[in-house]
Amino acid sequence: MVATLLHEIPLQGGDVTCGVVRVGDTVRRPASASTPAVHALLRHLEAVGFDGAPRVVGMDEFGREVLTFVPGTTGLRAESASDEALVGLAGLLRRYHDATVGFPLTLDGWESGSNDDKAPEVIGHCDVTPENVVFRGPGRPVAMIDFELARPTTRLFDVVTTLRHWAPISDPVDRPRLLRTVDVGARIRLFCDAYGVPPRDRRRLLDVARLRFHRSYAVMHARAAAGGDWATMWAGGAGQRIRRASAWLDVHEDELYAHLV
Repeated sequence: MVATLLHEIPLQGGDVTCGVVRVGDTVRRPASASTPAVHALLRHLEAVGFDGAPRVVGMDEFGREVLTFVPGTTGLRAESASDEALVGLAGLLRRYHDATVGFPLTLDGWESGSNDDKAPEVIGHCDVTPENVVFRGPGRPVAMIDFELARPTTRLFDVVTTLRHWAPISDPVDRPRLLRTVDVGARIRLFCDAYGVPPRDRRRLLDVARLRFHRSYAVMHARAAAGGDWATMWAGGAGQRIRRASAWLDVHEDELYAHLV
C-alpha cells in the first residue's frame, strides 16, 4: 500500500478517466476492472527494458492505482505536430509493439473496444492521442501514458488508431488548427515508412480505418447509453465526428491509397 502524504494536483487532458491527480513524482488514477491487466503489461514492459511507459508503484489507501509520473509535455503544439515528431512517434509505437511480444495475448480483463478481425499480434495501446504522448525537447516523443484502453489487437489496428489522431484521418472541420491543412496522405506514408509497415498491411490500412470508424461508433454509442464520461463525449459530438471522418475517408480514399502503394 502506497500512502498519500503530499498535495494532490489534478491532471487534465483525458476524455474518459476523471479523478487523475499528481502526487509528488507519482500519478494516482481510479482503479477499474482492467487495472490488473494493465499493471501486468506495464510490469512486463519494465522487465524487458522498454522506457516509454510509466512504472507501476502499487495502490494507495484510497484504492487508486499509483504510477510513476513521466515528466514532459503533452498535447498538440507546433513541435509535436511536425513531421519529425511524427517519425519519432512511429518509432516509439514500433518499439512498444515489439516490447509486448511475448506478453500473453489471452490474458483476460482488458477494456473492451473496437478491434480488427484478424488474430491479435500485440497488446495495442489503442488510444495514442496527443494528450497521451509525452514529449521532451524539440518535438521528441519519449513515452505513452494512459493505458486503460490497451487490449490485444493487430499492429495495423493500433497504427490506424494512432493515425486517426496524428495524420489525422478526419474531416478538416474537426482537426486541430495545427493539422487542418496538412497533406494527410503524405503523413500516413511518412508514419508507415518510419514504423516499417509492410506492403500487405499498407494495402489494407484504409479498409481497417473504415472498419474502425464503424465499430468505434457502435462501441461509443453503447457506452454513452450507460452515462458517465462516455455520455459526455457523445453529447459533445463524438459520434458526429466519427461519421464525418468516415465520409471524408470515402471521398479521399484514392488519393490516400496512392501514397501507400
